[in-house]
Amino acid sequence: MTDHTTRSRHAVVIGGGLAGVTAALRLADAGVGVTLVEGRPRLGGLAFSFQRGDLTVDNGQHVYLRCCTAYRWFLERVGGAHLAPVQDRLDIPVLDIGRPGRPRLGRLRRTALPVPLHLAAALARYPHLSLVERAQVVRAALALSRLDPEDPALDGIDFATWLGRHGQSRRATEALWDLVGVATLNATAPHASMALAAMVFKTGLLSDPGAADIGWARVPLGELHDTLARKALEGAGVSVRTATRVREVSRTGEGRWSVATDGEALEADTVVLAVAQREAHALLPDGALTDPDRLLDIGTAPILNIHVIYDRPVLRRPFFTALGSPVQWVFDRTEASGLERGQYLALSQSAAEDEIDAPVAELRARYLPELERLLPPARKAGVLDFFVTRERTATFAPAPGVGRLRPGTETRAPGLYLAGAWTATGWPATMEGAVRSGFTAATAALRALGRPHEHPLKEAA
Repeated sequence: MTDHTTRSRHAVVIGGGLAGVTAALRLADAGVGVTLVEGRPRLGGLAFSFQRGDLTVDNGQHVYLRCCTAYRWFLERVGGAHLAPVQDRLDIPVLDIGRPGRPRLGRLRRTALPVPLHLAAALARYPHLSLVERAQVVRAALALSRLDPEDPALDGIDFATWLGRHGQSRRATEALWDLVGVATLNATAPHASMALAAMVFKTGLLSDPGAADIGWARVPLGELHDTLARKALEGAGVSVRTATRVREVSRTGEGRWSVATDGEALEADTVVLAVAQREAHALLPDGALTDPDRLLDIGTAPILNIHVIYDRPVLRRPFFTALGSPVQWVFDRTEASGLERGQYLALSQSAAEDEIDAPVAELRARYLPELERLLPPARKAGVLDFFVTRERTATFAPAPGVGRLRPGTETRAPGLYLAGAWTATGWPATMEGAVRSGFTAATAALRALGRPHEHPLKEAA
């Protein structure tokens, strides 16, 4: 019989999103045998692609920032970094149509100057705020830079309350703070934890001049998160089983773990549960968490994605964001989708509680005129296709108080770990947070297994 201390170790990772794929790669790279089980027929979780006729369509537009070092590691590890490059320097075109006349263009661009001077020139020339509002923004930014996002008191108040205390007008909130915050937090300021808002703005805008430079995939997300991820997993020796549903996670008589699927029971020394919080709650064995029902108190927030295909180009830049309009962020996905004629625009609408269930006809009647207001060439263009994708539980809701609900990676059951953007990563529900949770779960598992390893991110070691 093989001695328990010398036999090879095996892990089962449940969930093939970014958290699960990351955990599986880290465990396999450290010499652990790994089986990854995913209920869907593909990897990638909620950042995926599908076919619509001849087009390859992302379910929604996903971006990351230069400060997202974990997700950048993920891209490098699967061999896809060159397919999702980052801007040379932050440059966000902001179109305002809230006032009469032609849309007014402003830009949020950084320079190479040190923080906080890297944004001084952009703010000084930002046409969507008055001189007084710009001065108030500077004062608020300096106050924000002195905050500690890990202070529990910050998690108990909302971002809007803090902004109001620091002299931010409704216009400043709309034209700057929510412009960034809604896209990163998936919530408007009144519904966002101040702790998470402070983390986003301190890390993205006030840590390093290039921290907020934006990156996005120039290919379908499925190529990165499914095709390349699967290739990397299999190259690392991971057994990948998609379209396989997990029914139960339980202890064996020998103190190991049994993961029951539709077709078999997988035994393992360690299990990483990298699924959404409600699914994790359903699979957790008794006693694994002191209060497992707190997972059910973590709310969810939707993202609505609107896809429009025109018969001709109507947008000359890769993306823009809008003020004075229900339109939030618009990206050109023509080349990535494989469209050969015309132009394909994808609208990403975060914090979309009021519209997530609206009929397509209603959304079409609302958003096509808005695009014509923002993009005059669209007034003469024909619409070849208009469709909608809805992610009703796209992220966890970053509401005040959510910090106390998010569990750490370790459970009370030895060898069972949690991963997912909803765990206590310190980040909002982003691709970065998901990958970081996978790192954390794998690190804890390897430590318990006595496997030496080197954390790829120095600041998170």
